[in-house]
Amino acid sequence: MASKTPGKTERAAKRDSSDGKPVLLSGGNPQIAKGYGDAPVKAYIAAMPDWKKDLGRRLDALIVDAVPNVCKAIKWNSPFYGMENDVWFLSFHCFTKYVKVTFFRGASLNPVPPGKSKYPEVRYLDIHEGQLDEGQFSAWVRQASRLPASGCEG
Repeated sequence: MASKTPGKTERAAKRDSSDGKPVLLSGGNPQIAKGYGDAPVKAYIAAMPDWKKDLGRRLDALIVDAVPNVCKAIKWNSPFYGMENDVWFLSFHCFTKYVKVTFFRGASLNPVPPGKSKYPEVRYLDIHEGQLDEGQFSAWVRQASRLPASGCEG
């Protein structure tokens, strides 16, 4: 007897956009397959909606400028940046009105990013349209890249 529940492949196909563009999840976050390297991160950024696409390009450029040998990946529909694969210091994610940057050891940064988390070490930076402080962001990226690995491996 055939199962009445669609298989994983069928469910995934229903989420795909009919025009070949990545599906935008709730809040406008692009759904991009997991992968390592620059290409999947560039695909994620290219799929970011509206003004967030330019912000994503700028964040990526500032991160690469601050940490030239940074490792990149897409995990959980978000770009991750680290000093080695699977040991990350930063990620970001699209929401309806802002992009949330996660500093996994953010409580150790100076000054500490403003957004608190339920995890004591994690801090957030919510960036709304036109509100990126490039100097402060770059300083945090440089600091975060030099911190010892935390429990944010994955």
